[in-house]
Amino acid sequence: MIPIYLASASPRRRELLQQLGLDFTVVVSNVDESAGIGDNPDPAWLVETLSLKKAGEVAGDMDRGLVIGSDTVVVWRDRIMGKPTDREDALEMLHCLQGDEHQVYSGLAVINCVTGAAHVSHGRTRVVFRPAGKEELEKYIDTGEPMGKAGAYAIQGLGSVFVEGIEGCYSTVVGLPLAKLARALKEFGVDVLDRPPAGLQQATPKGY
Repeated sequence: MIPIYLASASPRRRELLQQLGLDFTVVVSNVDESAGIGDNPDPAWLVETLSLKKAGEVAGDMDRGLVIGSDTVVVWRDRIMGKPTDREDALEMLHCLQGDEHQVYSGLAVINCVTGAAHVSHGRTRVVFRPAGKEELEKYIDTGEPMGKAGAYAIQGLGSVFVEGIEGCYSTVVGLPLAKLARALKEFGVDVLDRPPAGLQQATPKGY
């Protein structure tokens, strides 16, 4: 089998890959995710660039296999939001998002460690938050869930109580656009839909 590496410490991205039934190894990159946000760049460029940097850093240490990198930001009224730095930052982000819509961008990079070939793309999803008061937002922050999340919320967790609707790919909001990932992996010879018949073990292909 072709080794697959996830260049991220995110439990959400790990769960999404597990959802596809992939065997993979987590190898965390040391890329600074906040780099460039203060310059207010194009969000699509930002998440693609950071995704490629993460995957590239890990791929440089591998002899073979595929490395997956990803990065996520929230964009509200042209303001790019990464992960909150502290409680007050999280509260300020959530206050901005409540009762309004925003965009979530998740970049994707897949690198072939042998050839250096790379697939780079991104997903974008529109999210609508219902109105919420300060007390409710503070209760949510008290759970600890907003910390370490772009935009200070997790749509797959308690943050879902604020989401009135989404337009686009759900997994992009979680942190990894799965449809795009499946197509990228297929370009490199890994079809996530290939499964052995029930009750049979899959043989290891020759040459890997």
